[in-house]
Amino acid sequence: MTHKTKGIVLRTIKYGETSLVITMLTELFGVQTYLVNGVRTAKRSGSKAAMYQPGAILQLEVYHNDRKNMQRIKEAEWSFLFKELFNDVIKNCVALYMIELIYKLVKQPEENADLFYFAEDALQHLDTATETEVANFPLFFTVHLPEFFGFKISNASPQMQAHKELYLDLQEGSFTLQLPPQVHYIQGEDAHTIAELLKVQQTHELNELKLNRLKRRELIAQLMIYYQMHVPDFTPLRTLQVMNDILS
Repeated sequence: MTHKTKGIVLRTIKYGETSLVITMLTELFGVQTYLVNGVRTAKRSGSKAAMYQPGAILQLEVYHNDRKNMQRIKEAEWSFLFKELFNDVIKNCVALYMIELIYKLVKQPEENADLFYFAEDALQHLDTATETEVANFPLFFTVHLPEFFGFKISNASPQMQAHKELYLDLQEGSFTLQLPPQVHYIQGEDAHTIAELLKVQQTHELNELKLNRLKRRELIAQLMIYYQMHVPDFTPLRTLQVMNDILS
């Protein structure tokens, strides 16, 4: 029996002479691993192999067995054709950061359709994003992704945001007007920036967020501490330093 589902490629590993092992975030089954045979032969090394690069959004017909760790794909085709994401160095770098972050968080092959739709929508909007949107996209994605894994940062109330000296307690994942009792927190203008990012629902709103390169790097570093505090065995992202170097 086969199932039709969309999937986002998270990771691709060469297997043997002609095959690939693909890790995907799927619409129906959560994260799954697929063995794809014969895509690296001389005849098929072009478009078929390109379909399985990280970030690709595919329409799939798959064989699925809950008792197996590795599934198989019967048919695959593009679900969405990016205009710039794979060719624009900066956008591709941001996309790879997003994909690696998802890969580090998704541990179990459980259905999480909301996560899939969030990631799909984010990648599609990144494809056509303006320069300012692209620069702020990693922050937007990093702030909102925890919602799908049970450690969402609580929104700051308007009353809290009216105060200049605002704190984001990274242990509690919530805003406060009192100095947190532990050392991991974000304060002042930076806390207000995170609060504003949490309110962003449409990525075009990122054009209104005026941050310089150094401030973005500092905020991402603080958010990585938040992830480390709430995600067991969370390790540094390989794509982060490259992204920091390339984003203006």
